Amino acid sequence: MPVHSFLKGVTISMRIASLFVLLLLNQLIAAQDRHSARSMVITQYGIVATSHVQASQAGAGILAKGGSAVDAAIAANAVLGVTEPMMNGIGGDLFAIYWDAKTNKLYGLNSSGWAPQGLTIEHLKAKGAEHMPAATIDSVTVPGAVAGWNALHGRFGKLPWRDLLQPAIFFAEQGYPVPELIHNFWGVAPAAFANDAEGRRVYLPNGKVPAVGEVFRNPDLANTLRAIAQQGADAYYKGDIARAILSTSKSLDGTMSAEDLAQFTPEWVQPISTTYRDWTVYELPPNGQGMAALEMLNIMEASAASPEGPLSLPELHKKIEAMKLAYADLDHYNGDPRFAKIPLKGMLSKEYGKQRAQQIDVSRANCEVGYGTPHSDTTYLTVVDRDGNIVSLIQSNYESFGSGITVRGMGFVLQDRGALFSLDPSSPNALAPRKRPFHTIIPAFMERGDQHIGFGIMGGANQPLAHAQFVSNIADYGMNIQEALENARFTVHPQRGCNIVIESRVEPETLKKLLAMGHKLSIEKEYSTSMGRGNVVLHDSKTGMNYGASDARADGSAEPEPPQYPK
Repeated sequence: MPVHSFLKGVTISMRIASLFVLLLLNQLIAAQDRHSARSMVITQYGIVATSHVQASQAGAGILAKGGSAVDAAIAANAVLGVTEPMMNGIGGDLFAIYWDAKTNKLYGLNSSGWAPQGLTIEHLKAKGAEHMPAATIDSVTVPGAVAGWNALHGRFGKLPWRDLLQPAIFFAEQGYPVPELIHNFWGVAPAAFANDAEGRRVYLPNGKVPAVGEVFRNPDLANTLRAIAQQGADAYYKGDIARAILSTSKSLDGTMSAEDLAQFTPEWVQPISTTYRDWTVYELPPNGQGMAALEMLNIMEASAASPEGPLSLPELHKKIEAMKLAYADLDHYNGDPRFAKIPLKGMLSKEYGKQRAQQIDVSRANCEVGYGTPHSDTTYLTVVDRDGNIVSLIQSNYESFGSGITVRGMGFVLQDRGALFSLDPSSPNALAPRKRPFHTIIPAFMERGDQHIGFGIMGGANQPLAHAQFVSNIADYGMNIQEALENARFTVHPQRGCNIVIESRVEPETLKKLLAMGHKLSIEKEYSTSMGRGNVVLHDSKTGMNYGASDARADGSAEPEPPQYPK
């Protein structure tokens, strides 16, 4: 064979080989491409997903000791009250959904506190109030968190009560390094405690917001938690902690009484639901805003999902408009069902969802949405244990550092959830003694066949529409729970109307077209905390496998239960 022919053959072979290597490399790169920042946690053991790593680890440690999903949730929530004090704590309220894997039964718990007996519309108007005050003693309602823990533990707990609070006591006493996002949230503390010397003493050591990585300690809270661990919930509602709450309230001319605290009990409630495509989605009934998430899903289901994807122009426009319709109904009808008649059945009917959907103009934004006529700052965590039982739990002070009032000597702030009452006597949410206010915090659950998912996405008014977007990501677009949680979202703007907050990961051309349709967009960073911080667990009852997801918008993690290694 001539040399030139041989060399030509070698050259061709090398080109073919190079092309093969290039194709293989492209396939490997493509196989590793994805739209989420994190992988799911997958294990045959339990998982605890929270917005703070130490809280997730604490809950996972409780599971490893033989604790139930509820035990782990209480432990994790107690740690969050220490490590995210502006978001939640024993001065706030709590809601939970529990799914029993063995019986396939759902339980709902509403542990939101009521207004003091002496807090009335007349009382506030006599003080010159024209609307409900925020961040004052008159916005403080009875905190329900500890009573909620007690109710959950009494029904579904395994480990002794005292064991569950030990991780939180440790972090309060020994301290923990402040993470990045929590440091940013802490920045409101100087303003929040401008009129509260006790709050400045506890939460602004050396007069400053703790730096990232600085170890923060709260020995007063450690002592408070130790009393609850030793004496149970009575220590909070009838003992020394109750007396400290009452003394703090009295010093500020508050109306809280010993009876308001001692007589409070959580309420076991039946979750409400709707179907979306082939999934069943559950929320808790009013006084929470879960019904808005379900109504929004019904409105969205009236038309097919856009094949262009969840961040396409038609899909985003439809969801934004569906949100406005559902929120208009929520604002008009929501309240405490023990005091007001709420047309829940009508609001959640598929026919009503179709009627509301007909009001969506596919070519333009509606900036003035009215309510229809149907017929008749927060933390979220979720846990699945090795048996598949799921807890979906949310707990909050409402605004950052709640009322800005720190219980003297106890190391925790009181919530200002009462700020959501109305002073309009005709409103279903009108202030009244022993009434629970409109509540923003909502845990959720969804299932289809063998797939059971506990999920929640915190953040005030953001929550119903964030839930609906999450459900759609799974039901319409086949995302796994981590992808569905991280996918770019929009949320409600404080000014409402056509004002929308949206993440910058949405394509610029789509944003431009939304603006042209009349939407007014505030564009935030790629993973904005404005969209809320979520956590998710999934149990597959066919395989017995558990999956966990934690939001890249938070400092937290989904931590698997460590197995018992052979000695």
